[in-house]
Amino acid sequence: MLKQTFTGTWLPAWVPESTLTVSFLLVICSIVQSATGGYDGSMLNGLNILPVYIDYFELSPPTTGLNTASVFIGSTFGTLVSGVMTDKLGRRPAIFWSSVVTLIGIVIQTAAQNIAMFVIGRIILGFGSAISGVSSGVYLSEAFPSRWRAWGVGLLNDFYYVGALIAAGITLGTGQWQSTWAWRLPSLLQGIFSILCIVILPFVPESPRWLVHEGHFEHGRIAVAQTNSNGNLSDPVAVAVYKEILDALEWEKKEGRTMSPKEIIKTPTARKRLLIGMSAGPFSCIAGNIIASYYLGDELKTAGITDANDQLKANVVLNVWCLACALFGTQLAASWGRKPTALVSEILLVICLFIIGGLSKMYADDPDHASDSLIYGNVAVMFLFQGFYSVAWTPLLYLYPPEVFSYSIRANGLAFSTLALNLLACVFVFIMPIGINNIGWRMYMVNGSWDIVIAVLIAVFWVETKGKTLEEIDALFEGEKHSSVPDVEQVRTGQVELDVGAIEQQLQADIKSG
Repeated sequence: MLKQTFTGTWLPAWVPESTLTVSFLLVICSIVQSATGGYDGSMLNGLNILPVYIDYFELSPPTTGLNTASVFIGSTFGTLVSGVMTDKLGRRPAIFWSSVVTLIGIVIQTAAQNIAMFVIGRIILGFGSAISGVSSGVYLSEAFPSRWRAWGVGLLNDFYYVGALIAAGITLGTGQWQSTWAWRLPSLLQGIFSILCIVILPFVPESPRWLVHEGHFEHGRIAVAQTNSNGNLSDPVAVAVYKEILDALEWEKKEGRTMSPKEIIKTPTARKRLLIGMSAGPFSCIAGNIIASYYLGDELKTAGITDANDQLKANVVLNVWCLACALFGTQLAASWGRKPTALVSEILLVICLFIIGGLSKMYADDPDHASDSLIYGNVAVMFLFQGFYSVAWTPLLYLYPPEVFSYSIRANGLAFSTLALNLLACVFVFIMPIGINNIGWRMYMVNGSWDIVIAVLIAVFWVETKGKTLEEIDALFEGEKHSSVPDVEQVRTGQVELDVGAIEQQLQADIKSG
């Protein structure tokens, strides 16, 4: 049964009573960014293999890089406004408008008559996707209950591979066509995810934290109940969560915290949170997966797989494998923790990169007499690398940063993390085909070397956020919890009994004094 719910914005909501149903809709609504991004990466992987696409645009290595990297140019501009939009418009309207912009970019990309038009379409697509990524990450982290947050927010980026798998299958099917629809149809179908998101948005509530911050206290409490306790306002878990939110936002208000982008560097604690939280973006970008994400064909050529159809098939298999690994990684992050999952994965990436570099050198030294075991062994390690990458960085990219940031810097902090990722991606996506073409196997050795540095930084500086609400994570940085209620997980598991009546009285007093 649906209940019309106040959202504080122009975008109405009719929300199901079941928390499980709401959580399911939250995931479906917010996968638009990752599914669109995954589809894009896999589609370009397939298109960069197709002769009809290469011949139509008369591509060379630099223009191939431009066609591919232009989406990150748009993403860079999108992240500059994404934090402010998410805070000002509300989480749901920001997702809505970003989906509309993404659709416009997809239409232009599909209708492209030359490289310039294709690039412009991809810039617009990237602009919308960047805003969607930030608003979705913030929205899911604030709307999901803490016990499901790892899965809820982790799946946001896990669905990268769902989009990638769909694109890989479509480009494999259209790859034999001799018309421009071999690449136009895959491009057009990229809009399915944005349309799906727009359709689902009216059936999910606004972020309870955004509602409380905007002064809509009772409606914020209703949103907490809808996402935690099947709409039961008196449920102890819902009461504890709401009290934590109210206390944390009141503390930030007393401390003079604002929603300005400058807030992310205003205090030593904010700067510490920024450096730790934003690190996930750059770390995931330079870990090495860009080679396989956009230039799988070139990578497979260094291993000895040169047939275009074989490369397209490998693209499909790779995405199935990565999806399975990402789901496994999400479970690890939920049960084992964010930090150990990232650290172990990064160490395994280093090992794989050095092995791939060594095997690729052996093939490059004598390609005519390379054995099948060498070729397929190299491909196997490439697949292992992508799997290890997916275990950590796929779920953690949007899960970890919003957990580390407090409310006042959450949207702008995640935007900064995404900006850093996109700036690096602009460079790396453009130079990778040139680097592989010029220095071949040595690219893997270079990449493995800086991954060692990343592993050390994670081990020394990252903090563990597993099992805590966003407000409880404040204690890891501020040195104290800003609410008097017990930790929500203790209330949920029955370790502590919450006096709901007493908390109700405190809530009424807090709202009247506020």
